[in-house]
Amino acid sequence: MPTQEKRHFQRITMDGQIVLSCADAQWDSQLLDISFKGALLSTPTGWTGEQNHECEMQLILTDGVTINMVGTIVHQTNEALGFRCDHIDLESISHLKRLVELNLGDEDLLERELAELSRT
Repeated sequence: MPTQEKRHFQRITMDGQIVLSCADAQWDSQLLDISFKGALLSTPTGWTGEQNHECEMQLILTDGVTINMVGTIVHQTNEALGFRCDHIDLESISHLKRLVELNLGDEDLLERELAELSRT
């Protein structure tokens, strides 16, 4: 039996520089994909953080714009970290909305995702 997809938000595959801060440590990483509720990051070299700990993630875009999220590492492998966004500021959500809008190319889908985001 196929597994059901529980994801409510489209993932946008893109490259981007990440700075991940957890407790008193900081790592550089690469973005693999992002959505309104989280991101998938390459596991940073020297990663010593732990699952279920709160971290701050800063995505630095090529035009100097940053998207800042506070969240939790919800899963980790040798290759990737799953980051769940628990808080995002208004300016960052505006930048993320524009990224999603440009990458989805479907305004109706974007509106459905924003409606879903307001319910969570």
